[in-house]
Amino acid sequence: MIRTKISDITLGTLFLTSGMLGISTPSQSYTPKQSHTSNYGRQIAQSAINTATLEDAVFQKINSYRASQNLPSLMRNSAINTQARNHSQNMASGRVRFGHDGFIQRVQATRLLYISAAENVAFNQGYQDPAKKAVEGWLNSPGHLKNIKGQYNLTGIGVASNSKGEVYFTQLFIRV
Repeated sequence: MIRTKISDITLGTLFLTSGMLGISTPSQSYTPKQSHTSNYGRQIAQSAINTATLEDAVFQKINSYRASQNLPSLMRNSAINTQARNHSQNMASGRVRFGHDGFIQRVQATRLLYISAAENVAFNQGYQDPAKKAVEGWLNSPGHLKNIKGQYNLTGIGVASNSKGEVYFTQLFIRV
């Protein structure tokens, strides 16, 4: 979970929403790895992972939760999806470590004039429904939940997996 807020887009001055005087280093919170070995059908085969289906499932689950809280639905944006997907692929391949490194660059790469942005990341392994586990983890984490309930209107979701069966999730939230 990480957030940033732009107060003056024309000047490009960066103010982070956490910290004294509006300026601090990004706070980072990670969803712990949930790993299980083969356990009566809970282990899924790498070939069974359809990342597009998982992205859609995360989107539906997050919007269902927002609706249950009387919050407006998020709309997916292809530029944000691309950045989220690239980050998940980079984490799954080991090109970058699991976390939020490069968050500001991902948001800026969308080329959207945004007011605020946040990011949730997760990874898990061995679950029949990895999207459900990722979303449950976020909903049970105060920082991630704050992002989910935030005043954002756009989102992008990226899912990637690797040969070890690890599934990586990135959801970017943006308010324009």
